[in-house]
Amino acid sequence: MTDKLKTRFFALAASVAALLGTSAQAQELPAGSDPRSGDAWVDVWLGDISRYATRYREPFVDEMVRYYGAPRELVGDLLDQRRWTPGDVYYACAIAQVLGRPCRYVVDEWDREHGQGWGEVAQRLGVKPGSAEFHRLKRGFVPTYDRWGRPITIDTELHRDFPNRPYRDYPSPKAPAAAKADKGKDEKGKAEKGKAEAAKAKGAAGKSRAAAEGTAKRQGKPASGAAKRD
Repeated sequence: MTDKLKTRFFALAASVAALLGTSAQAQELPAGSDPRSGDAWVDVWLGDISRYATRYREPFVDEMVRYYGAPRELVGDLLDQRRWTPGDVYYACAIAQVLGRPCRYVVDEWDREHGQGWGEVAQRLGVKPGSAEFHRLKRGFVPTYDRWGRPITIDTELHRDFPNRPYRDYPSPKAPAAAKADKGKDEKGKAEKGKAEAAKAKGAAGKSRAAAEGTAKRQGKPASGAAKRD
């Protein structure tokens, strides 16, 4: 079987699998996948690419070689020796294509420092969220999925480019620092609310006691405090 026929065969198999429900799993990241791209939609579909490539390696490798200019040896090395997830391999080569650079250039940048995930690496290379480059990066997922015969649900941003595609909202992930700050604000707010409620309850108790003493005084009865002192 020729490479072209093999690619078509695997694409057809992937399409059948998707129709049986595989695409629904795209909403969950597979084990070992943590892109942290800064875009919820990108994270979801990088995870789906990892899931797809684990089952259909050849169509994935062919895509990287033919359409993203990655050397076949590099893709094999990243997957087999360096244990990259397929989603990471795809994203490195996709960023490189947007930049007009070899895939190996982005791979080296990732190896140099990637503690904050792909979002930090992409910004360091000049592909910032909201930029034209980042939009091109996202848009590139769609023709790749089309070549695989695999369905993809786009987000509202890409709906302008693909108006006839199904789409939905994807919540924007927060950076770890922002999430930590929000958690701190929530805890502080809860503490302040608790203090306010305690002060309110104390004030209400004081008013109730004062009202009771006033009533007792008017009726000529000793106040509860006085009775206790006696």
